Formats: sequence, structure tokens, C-alpha cells
Amino acid sequence: MTDAVVIGAGIAGLTAALRLARGGATVTLVSGGLGGLQLSQGSIDILGYAPGLVGRPLDAIDDLAERSPAHPYARLGSGRVASSVGWLADSLPGVFTGDPTHNMLLPTAVGVARPTALAPPSLATGDLRDGASIAVVGLRVLKDFHPGLVASNISRVTLPDGGSVDATSAWIDMEARPGEADTSPLNVARAMDDDAFRRRFGDALARAAGDAGIIGVPAVLGIRQPGVWEALCHQVGRPVFEIPTPPPGVPGMRINTTLTDAVRAAGVRLIMGGRVVDHGGTSSRRGGGATDAAGRNRRFPARAFVLAPGGFESGALHVDSRWNVTERALGLPVSGPPADQPIVQEDYRGDHPLFLSGLAVDDSMRVVRPGTDDPVYDNVHAAGGVIAGAVRWTEKSGEGIAIASAVAAADAILKELS
Repeated sequence: MTDAVVIGAGIAGLTAALRLARGGATVTLVSGGLGGLQLSQGSIDILGYAPGLVGRPLDAIDDLAERSPAHPYARLGSGRVASSVGWLADSLPGVFTGDPTHNMLLPTAVGVARPTALAPPSLATGDLRDGASIAVVGLRVLKDFHPGLVASNISRVTLPDGGSVDATSAWIDMEARPGEADTSPLNVARAMDDDAFRRRFGDALARAAGDAGIIGVPAVLGIRQPGVWEALCHQVGRPVFEIPTPPPGVPGMRINTTLTDAVRAAGVRLIMGGRVVDHGGTSSRRGGGATDAAGRNRRFPARAFVLAPGGFESGALHVDSRWNVTERALGLPVSGPPADQPIVQEDYRGDHPLFLSGLAVDDSMRVVRPGTDDPVYDNVHAAGGVIAGAVRWTEKSGEGIAIASAVAAADAILKELS
């Protein structure tokens, strides 16, 4: 029997598995496929809007918890969020930079300023500052990145202190692969792993950027080879930063690889392609977990479980034709929309009741019956997008909730195992 089974391979599941393994537990991670990190922009959002723009996310968490006691942050608290995010950043040296107490403003794929707390250095260099002179440079073969649009919107941004940024745009005509006139960010990133290609790109980039003090490029600066961004900055003689492209995102892929490698190095057993079908126990009793992989059932007895499969976007939470919301892996009771708030509405902005649905948890992230502190199972904890109470994409809170809840669940299990 293993100490813990983690269900899900997104940032919540991988973080929980790493924390458990480094705490001395034997861990098996089961996932139906690759997690959502590879669709992400590669940064850690703690809290970006509440509902206005947030400059100091930890301070805003405490205010949010007072206003919204059902929010995951009301259970976690700003202190636990800060320590959890800090632990993950320390566990992946060089991957993230930033400060959980302060949000950066990074350009998106269309040039809108996005608040985030931590990001890879190649993205964080693009933190928008008053008076900065930026050249946004695109590649003709990369059709999903339009430097003119990005630069135009960056120039329209009014910074919190009232300042602004001067942004211009330019193109580079350069094939990532011979004869390919339309390619993907991943193909360009693979080409950037080759030193000769990167040097040719750097020469063209320096010419295209003119006199700009800082250069923004699509997020394609290598996928496996370390040091591509640093070498490019040195070559052009000024800061270069990456701007995320539409998913799948190269920065998210890099982080997924690094975090997955760290999990494997910690001794976690990874089983991909396994769909969890039941817990194997009854209420308030310990049981084993069952998965359906390659057409056969396998059982993984464990002392504890962390359910981190994501939410609606991954299919972990499901809405049927009668608007019933269910959790698909273990059949756990869902905290759904309030009875007096209809799901079908004309306005889907803000805290829409459907997307507040999910699993209710206690302070240890143990799954409880909605409206009570009664655990459904003594040994089942939840982490990440499956937890009720937050609309993560409007709040820009997804990674903060995922990491903090994963660490909280892992710590509770380690305490029980000790």
C-alpha cells in the first residue's frame, strides 16, 4: 500500500505529489492525460482582480476572504498562500522570479496588461514600467502573433501610477523549418534550441528593433535547451522578453517538464492514461482507489488521496441536461449553484453561479458535505480547480489557489502519516 495517491497532473497535482514525496511519503500520481500547465501562460497568478486591478495580492486575499467566506482563500489565508508559492518557487530554482506581495503587469498575446505575481525571468523582464521604450518583434511564419496589435495595445495601457509605455512593432522574415511558411510557436522554440538558428535570429532581431531599449518577442525562446533567453539578451546587448502566445504555451510546457522531472526525481510513480473510477471505500472509512487504464481496472490501495483533476475545463466537473453538477471521478457531493440563482442567465460576467460550483473542503482540504464540516471520506483531500467558490479566470487566482491547496492537502496527509 502506498502512502498517497494523487489524481491529476496539473500544477495542483504535481505540487501535491512533490510536497508529499519530499516529506517522506510514497506517492503514486494517476492522470488521464497531460495537465493544464501546457495550456497556461507560464506564470503564477495569485489574485489579479478583486474585482478591480490588484497591486498587492496578499493584502487583497484577506479582504476577499472577509467578503466571500466560501472562497478557497478564506480557508487558506494569505500567509499559507505566500509560504506555499514561495516553497514551490524555491523547489524549482531559476524557474520563477517575482514577489507574492506585488503584482507585475505583463503583456498578453494581444498586448493587454495582465497582473501576475511570479513568472519565468524571460517573461518577467517585460513588466511594464513608466517610460519604457519597447519594440515588439514578430516572425512572419508565426501567424498567431501580431506585433502591430500587441504594440498598439501596450501603448494604450495606463499604468497604476498614471505612466505609460512607448511601443513600436516590426517583423522578421525567417523560416523555422525549410519551406514552412506557416508554423507553430513550438516549432520555432525547437529551432531556437539550435545555437546557429538562435544567432541568426538574434542578428535579425537587433536590426528590426532599432533603438528600442527593450525587445518583446513571442514566447518561443527554446523548449529543451537551457540558456537560450540569456544568450539572446547577451547577443543583442539589451533586455529581451517573451510574450505568451495562444495555447498551447511554450513557457507552460517548459514549467510542466521541469516540475514533472522534479516529481519523478523525488520518487513519485507516475501513471498516465488512467481514468479514476471510484474510491473503493465507504463514508468515513479508508479505501483503495481504482482506475480504468487501457481497458482494464487496476486498484491502488493508499492511506490517503489528493483529488486534483481540474474543474469544468478538464471534465472533472460535469453538468447534465437538467443542470445537475457532478464530480466524475469519485462521485463526491458537489456544492452547486444556490437554488435562488438560475444557471441560465443573460449575463455571464462576474461570479456566475455555475462556475462557483465544486467540492466543499475544510481547512485541511478534506472534502466535506456541502454546508457541513462532515468529511465524505476521512482520507480524501481536494486541490485546485475542483474546489468550489472561485471564478479563477476572472480573478486571475488559479495558480495561487492550486498551489496553496495542494500544499495544505499534502501537509495534512503528512501530519496524519507521522
